[in-house]
Amino acid sequence: MKRETGGLVVRAKAGDGDAFRELTEPYRRELFVHCYRMLGSYQDAEDAVQEALFAAWSGIGGFEERSSIRTWLYRVATNRCLNALRAASRRPAQEWNVPKVEPPEPTRMGEVVWLEPFPDSVLGEAAGPLRPEAHYELVESMSLAFITALQILPPRQIAVLILRDVLGFPATEVAGMLDTTVESVTSALKRARAGIARSRRETPDRQPPPAAASPAEEAIVARFVGAYQAADIDAIVDLLTDDVFMSMPPIPFEYEGRGVVERFLERLFGSGRRFDLVPARANGQPAFGSYLRSPNGTRHGVGFIVLTLSGEKICGLTRFENRALAWFGLPRSLPRAADERS
Repeated sequence: MKRETGGLVVRAKAGDGDAFRELTEPYRRELFVHCYRMLGSYQDAEDAVQEALFAAWSGIGGFEERSSIRTWLYRVATNRCLNALRAASRRPAQEWNVPKVEPPEPTRMGEVVWLEPFPDSVLGEAAGPLRPEAHYELVESMSLAFITALQILPPRQIAVLILRDVLGFPATEVAGMLDTTVESVTSALKRARAGIARSRRETPDRQPPPAAASPAEEAIVARFVGAYQAADIDAIVDLLTDDVFMSMPPIPFEYEGRGVVERFLERLFGSGRRFDLVPARANGQPAFGSYLRSPNGTRHGVGFIVLTLSGEKICGLTRFENRALAWFGLPRSLPRAADERS
């Protein structure tokens, strides 16, 4: 296998594009996941992977084979992501944009406003190998809570934490990827771990979520869908934990606590808005395309909702813009309901 890879490297260095694609294609999807973890954005991760592979193709002549091709590609991709994180053009927050709905005063304004969901269908194909040294399980390392916490860290700390604690690269390899010393990597990792511990929203008595696609998870999801589509606020609130947390990036409003989330739902459904939900999965969590019913029976996609579960309750709701629908293979609109067709 090493000899075969070496032959591909020689051919790629000679300008053989097919050899380069054969060499790098096995890693494209896991690099996509890596860039998403660093940037918290599906769109930005797609761009970063494209840029990284172009840079790798342009720089293949400088690949000295002191490390594996995988490690070298992670070096290129990581540095592309660091450039993106440091750029001054990161997208700003958006203003409240739901017509005829006046939201309650938010609990606070979120620090992380540019966040996007990631499809489980892509994740399943692109996880990449996690080494024994990794501290995080795959699902945990893709949860919205973890991705959000990462975005609060300085760029270099994000890179070190992911490379060391998520992917399990040795400190010496990480130092080489980032052109720094092992001591600097160790120090950055210590600070990053402390930052993650401070920012993640966890309570000592919070129960773990039910297993994906288990009867317990399906029961919660079914109750939520039924209540949400019926605009049954009491039934929705009954599913929430006392400390439920709701956010809606790129709008910076955040709501913490069952009471304020209930007031938000009263304003939303009190405006006469009614929705249909289409199931999906994002970041290892239950998710839904949200479609607004119009008086003529058409249903237009207006958002994408991801649930965070704790035991038999919902402890988090994250609402994203409708641009996310396409990433999950969901349409921009649904046909008119059967009972509304003439």
